[in-house]
Amino acid sequence: MVPERYELIVIGAGPAGLSAAIEAAKHGIRPIVFDENAKPGGQLFKQIHKFFGSKEHRAKVRGFRIGEELLAEAEEYGVKVVLNATVIGLYEEKEITVKIGDEVRHYKGDSVLVATGASENMVNFKGWTLPGVIGAGAAQTMMNLHHIQPGKRVLMLGSGNVGLVVSFQLLQAGCEVVALADAAPRIGGYGVHAAKVARCGVPFYLSHTIIEAEGTDHVTGVTIGQVGPDWKILPGSEKHFDVDTICLAVGLSPMSQLLKQAGCEMADTKGGYVPVCAEDGATSIDGIYAAGDVSGIEEASSAMIEGRMSGATIACYLGYITEEEKKARVQELESALLALRKGMFAPENRGKLVTRTEEGIDTSMSLLEHGFVAEEEITRYPGVTRKVGIHPVMECTQNIPCNPCQDACPKGCITIGENITSLPVVDTEKACVGCGMCVASCSGQAIFLVDEEVEPGYGEVTLPYEFLPLPQEGDRGVALGRDGKEVCEAVVSKVRSSKAFDHTNLLTIKVPTDMVMKARFFKVES
Repeated sequence: MVPERYELIVIGAGPAGLSAAIEAAKHGIRPIVFDENAKPGGQLFKQIHKFFGSKEHRAKVRGFRIGEELLAEAEEYGVKVVLNATVIGLYEEKEITVKIGDEVRHYKGDSVLVATGASENMVNFKGWTLPGVIGAGAAQTMMNLHHIQPGKRVLMLGSGNVGLVVSFQLLQAGCEVVALADAAPRIGGYGVHAAKVARCGVPFYLSHTIIEAEGTDHVTGVTIGQVGPDWKILPGSEKHFDVDTICLAVGLSPMSQLLKQAGCEMADTKGGYVPVCAEDGATSIDGIYAAGDVSGIEEASSAMIEGRMSGATIACYLGYITEEEKKARVQELESALLALRKGMFAPENRGKLVTRTEEGIDTSMSLLEHGFVAEEEITRYPGVTRKVGIHPVMECTQNIPCNPCQDACPKGCITIGENITSLPVVDTEKACVGCGMCVASCSGQAIFLVDEEVEPGYGEVTLPYEFLPLPQEGDRGVALGRDGKEVCEAVVSKVRSSKAFDHTNLLTIKVPTDMVMKARFFKVES
C-alpha cells in the first residue's frame, strides 16, 4: 500500500506543534498534524492563569485564550489537524504509522516535526497506587476541562511552578489545600506563585516528603516527614493530615520515544532523555525536527517560539524561503526566546541558590523557605513604596521575565526598562489615578493599590481577587497577611470587574491605617 504523502507531518497538536504548523503554512506549506487527544491545543486549555513574559510572548493572556487564538490561526492558514490519532511508529525515512480508531495508516513526509510534549513523573511511597493519588496535570484536567473537583481536602507534593499554579487553582475550585510539601529545601517555582498560595493560608513544608498514603480502597489521609541531608526521614518528624486527595507535581519527562525509535541521536540529561538537536529543532537525522517539551522542559511560551523557529527552518529546508529569510526569522524568534531564558530562573541557574537579584538586593530567604516575603524583608524592593494618597505596591521580588505592568499604567508610574527580568520600580513623582490596570495585568498577582488614609485611622488596599462567590460592597470579614494569618478585621468598600481586567476582579478593603502594608487577602465572615 502506497503511503499518503505530505510535505510536513507534525506529531502533536500542542503549543509547539500548532505553532510550527502555522509558521510553515504561512510560507505556503500544507502540513498535517496528528494528535492522540480528542481536542487540539495540548496543555493550553487547562491553563486558566495569565502567562508571563512581554507582549510578544502573550503576557497577561490566559493559557486557554492563547489556545483559542492558535486554533483560529491554524484554521485560517489551512492546517489539517487529525485527532484521536496515535502515532505508533516513526522511521528514519520520515515515515510514520498512525492508529486512527481500529485502523493503522501509513504516511510519509518530506519533513517531520515531533512535538509530543512530556508526561508527568510519579514517586513511589506506601499507598501510592490508591485511588485519590493523582498527578497535578490530571487535577488540572478535571478542574479546568471537565469542571470536576479532584477532591475536598488535598495535599500537594511539589513546589515548582506546576505545583504552585495547580495549588492555587485547587483553591479557586473550592478545594482545601491542607499543605504544600517538597523534599527540596527551597521553593522551586516563581515566588509570586508561592506568595499567592501562602496568603490564602496554605502552609509550606519544605524538606518534607510523603511517607505513606492511608486508606484501604481510597485515600483517607497522608503522613509526611522531614528529610535530612541524606534524604532520609528524620525520626519524630512525622506529620499527619486527613485528606481525600494527594496531588503530585514532581516534574515532567520528555516523551521522546518516537525520536529514539527513528534513530535520532539522544542524550540523557538532567531534564530527561532528549534528542540532540540544534536551536532550530533539527535533529541528527536530516528532515526530522523536535520542538517543545520533547526536547527539554520549559514553559508553554518557550514551546510556541521553538515551534515557530522549527516551522521557519522546515520552510527553508523544503525550499519555500531562502536561507537569508530563514536566518532573519529565526534570529527574531531567538531574541524572544532568549528573553524568557534570563533572570533567576534561567537554565544555568536551575538548582542553584541565587542570593541576590540583578539589582544587588538580597534574596528573600523567607520566600524560598516558607512561601512568603517576611515583613522585615519586603521594604528592600524598589516596587514597595510609601506615600500620601493612592499608589501601587509591587511585591515582585525576583528577576523573572515579565513586564505587562509597565505598559498597563497610563500615567507611567511603573518602570521596568528594556530588560524584562528587572524588578519593577515605582516612580513616586508620578500621580497614580487608582485605575487598577496594573493590579489586573500582573500575571503573578503581586501588585496592590494602597491608600494609607481614606478617613481618620483607616486606609484602603485594592487587591486582585479570582475566587467565587465574589464578595460584595459592605461585606465584613478578616484581612490575611502575606503568611496567610489574620491581621485585622476588614470591610469591602469597593468591587470592580471589567472586561479589560480579564476576570481578575479588584477588591478594595478598608483596614486600619497601620495594616495597609500588611493586609494582602480577604476572607468573608462565615
